[in-house]
Amino acid sequence: METTHRSPRSLATEAVHAGRDDLAALGLHAAPLDLSTTYPSHDSRAEAARLDEFAATGALPQGPPVYARLDNPTVARFERALARLEGTESAVAFASGMAALSAVLLVRGSAGLRHVVAVRPLYGCSDHLLSGGLLGTEVTWADPADGPAGIARAIRPDTGLVMVETPANPTLAELDLTALAQSCGSVPLLADNTFATPVLQRPAAHGARLVLHSATKYLGGHGDVLGGVIACDEELARQLRQVRFATGGVLHPLAGYLLLRGLSTLPIRVRAQSATAAELVRRLAADPRIARVHYPSLGGAMVAFEVHGDPHEVIAGVRLITPAVSLGSVDTLIQHPGSISHRIVAEDDRRTGGISEKVLRMSVGLEDADDLWADLDTALSALPSQRRPEPQPAGR
Repeated sequence: METTHRSPRSLATEAVHAGRDDLAALGLHAAPLDLSTTYPSHDSRAEAARLDEFAATGALPQGPPVYARLDNPTVARFERALARLEGTESAVAFASGMAALSAVLLVRGSAGLRHVVAVRPLYGCSDHLLSGGLLGTEVTWADPADGPAGIARAIRPDTGLVMVETPANPTLAELDLTALAQSCGSVPLLADNTFATPVLQRPAAHGARLVLHSATKYLGGHGDVLGGVIACDEELARQLRQVRFATGGVLHPLAGYLLLRGLSTLPIRVRAQSATAAELVRRLAADPRIARVHYPSLGGAMVAFEVHGDPHEVIAGVRLITPAVSLGSVDTLIQHPGSISHRIVAEDDRRTGGISEKVLRMSVGLEDADDLWADLDTALSALPSQRRPEPQPAGR
């Protein structure tokens, strides 16, 4: 695969055109969907040579595709586009975000570098994958209060990866990626950028060597596609492709098609959702029924808040907002991390990561802010009696 490059075009322009540069020459306007699982070739000697090259280097074979587990033109378009948005040489797509993270751990572990330094909180399943040692990893959890120096102290000769998520899931705590990358030395820093997206943050520009997305979330944006992707340099991409081919965690072409389409509206969706989220944060912060609001300085569409009383009553009381796990869709979702997204993390570890049992995580969609607030206000009414806030003027 031809690697991508940093482009002077704006993010909004890249979101619409990246991965589609060759369409006009092909006489096409919309990107095609290739559902083939295999591809014919009458030159088996050439096929053997191409496969040998892939096995040796991880570089995608030049020429037509060979087999869908190795390469697919539709998925490749999404990969090129995402790499352009993140400002990396390459990107490698997988069946889910967890498949993508697993591939990274397998690549580093195969080099004998099974130790990982990580900072809590992470997405619950990421935490579990590291802590459970399912892929032979050993993890040291660095205290974010110790800053980059704590990361540097935790690194050992067999450390293969430093992993962080910023803004963090679900507390939205932020880390200084530039300082962290400097503290990692030669150890690759992996930043989970699912919450921020390249619209708000490009970790590679701050020194992260790998950028992880659960593409299921904002990149797809409509709650109808599963996928994961790692944006990185071509050297690591080649190793990830070899693991993907061997383990079979490939992204389906239809998912690649939907994700490429999702990227075209990513900037406008994220900016609109962020504006609504900021307005809801303002109202929540002034509401006596709310104990604490978490919202990152870089903005975004994710909001976390802690309530006085039972948070489960709020979950039971919403009607417009959907009580469901996941995030990044055009509709607003709310969930209780201690019960769902981070349930798999031990209670003490949740507490260490700052995840209160009172906290609710909300992914703000594209609905009107007044309609969302009306739904939240009704749901919050089930909490213990507090002085209600002054009514908010319409349209604010």
